[in-house]
Amino acid sequence: MSTSTTTAKPVPTPAGTGPDIADWRPEDETFWESTGRRIAYRNLWISVPALLCGFAVWGMWGIITVQMLNLGFPFTQAELFTLTAIAGISGATMRIPASFLIRLAGGRNTIFLTTAMLLAPAIGTGIVLQNPDWPLWSFQLMALWSGVGGGNFASSMSNISSYFPKRLQGTALGLNAGLGNFGVTTMQIVIPLVMTVGLFGGVLGSWGGEPMTLVKDSGWIFGKIAAGTPTWIQNAGFAWVLSLVPLALLCWWGMNNLKTVSPATGSPLVAFAKITYLYTLAFVPAIFMLWLYLPAPTGLGVLSMWVAIPLDVMLALAVMKLAAFGEMKEGVKKQFAIFRNRHTWSMTALYIVTFGSFIGFSMALPLAITVIFGFQHVPDANGVMTHTLKNPNAPSALTYAWIGPFIGAAIRPVGGWISDKVGGSIVTQVISVVMAGASVAVGYVMMQAYGSAAPEQYFPLFLGLFMLLFLASGIGNGSTFRTIGVIFDRSQAGPVLGWTSAIAAYGAFVAPVVIGAQIKAGTPQHAMYGFAVFYAACLVLNWWFYLRANASVKNP
Repeated sequence: MSTSTTTAKPVPTPAGTGPDIADWRPEDETFWESTGRRIAYRNLWISVPALLCGFAVWGMWGIITVQMLNLGFPFTQAELFTLTAIAGISGATMRIPASFLIRLAGGRNTIFLTTAMLLAPAIGTGIVLQNPDWPLWSFQLMALWSGVGGGNFASSMSNISSYFPKRLQGTALGLNAGLGNFGVTTMQIVIPLVMTVGLFGGVLGSWGGEPMTLVKDSGWIFGKIAAGTPTWIQNAGFAWVLSLVPLALLCWWGMNNLKTVSPATGSPLVAFAKITYLYTLAFVPAIFMLWLYLPAPTGLGVLSMWVAIPLDVMLALAVMKLAAFGEMKEGVKKQFAIFRNRHTWSMTALYIVTFGSFIGFSMALPLAITVIFGFQHVPDANGVMTHTLKNPNAPSALTYAWIGPFIGAAIRPVGGWISDKVGGSIVTQVISVVMAGASVAVGYVMMQAYGSAAPEQYFPLFLGLFMLLFLASGIGNGSTFRTIGVIFDRSQAGPVLGWTSAIAAYGAFVAPVVIGAQIKAGTPQHAMYGFAVFYAACLVLNWWFYLRANASVKNP
């Protein structure tokens, strides 16, 4: 009589204990279903609120500058536009090193520290806003510092892409980016709300600050706030401390480092040193470029924006490559391999169309509404158009500006999901057509409003068309990231995601500067027409690389 013994196949589990996971195989279906899914989604759901706060701190100057204008801070409209632009370019530059941090320092270590770093610009901004008589450079310094929040996107997306199988890349990255992008909307809703009450006086004492009085009408999501109302503008910075502290702790206790992606992070202190070192290096080219670009008294004003941005990118890459040392130098060298792949460059252009538009319009829209619709545009006695007479029927930017980023962020996961079903490049092609047409239409409406004594009559159409732009850019955010996840292997997908998001983030600098300059010149429509030409060019690029009959990678 014989007996047979059946040995049960052991369930694969991640090797290693604690926060470090040495065995990670998301493409293995058995591994994924048994243990991978739970760990991946836990990291995703912690990543989302951390990224949301990063976007909020980075983008808060788009709202703060509107309220500075309403409170009568002693700065011109052009100077206020520079605060938004400085935050934009700083965040974009920070994404260049951030795209390499996961491999060098580990996901848990990176997300924890970069989330905790946001406390500095949040608290610093609350302090400087209590002092309207301080020089412009002190506000510009806080705007520069807030760029840390923009940089966090690259490391966050690179980290999450490592956890999920290719078939779920569009959905996972869409959820992380889309819900994270809600930081822009959250900021645009929360900041006007917290500025109406003295939240921190009892907690911080004199540090909480006294209210200022509105010189002009302001607003929030429920309507206007009349001139003469007390306002605690400093709460725009202080409010984020309440969420950043518990979030940083949650990142530390709940996230993981994947050793298959980050094999040589070293101890947490070593990892923190790498992150701090590379982020500090990123500030050097950003500050140098801004010094050359910004007008006196802040800078020299000798460079155009179109020279300044490429210079900033090249300097940031050069500084990283030259200043890296030891094991870090080898890690950076491996990551630079993405620049030899032509798809890195094509996807960078396409991501500028989507995320570059989303973040750029999010930054520029509040002040654009205030300047175009907040004044009556009437000719003086000599027939010269003037733009200084207050419009009593003006819509409040703080009431409406949040809607666009909300739509763009909410639809982004849907864009990733649709792209998983039909292919990313087809979706990108459709939204590029929509964005080109909508930009032309928005430009025409802006031209009509800027030449009218009653510009508010054009506001519903203006707002509706901008909402269409946000809708299309949000869907495209999901489709382009899905395409990257399919084209590149796991070792390169993360750095490419970070790099493309870094370059696209310069939209936060370009859009406020271009729109602000064209408004000042009296031709706001030219800004939108220029964007339309770029969208049309990228439409052809997308077709050539991914949709034509002989495309090397068909509809990824």
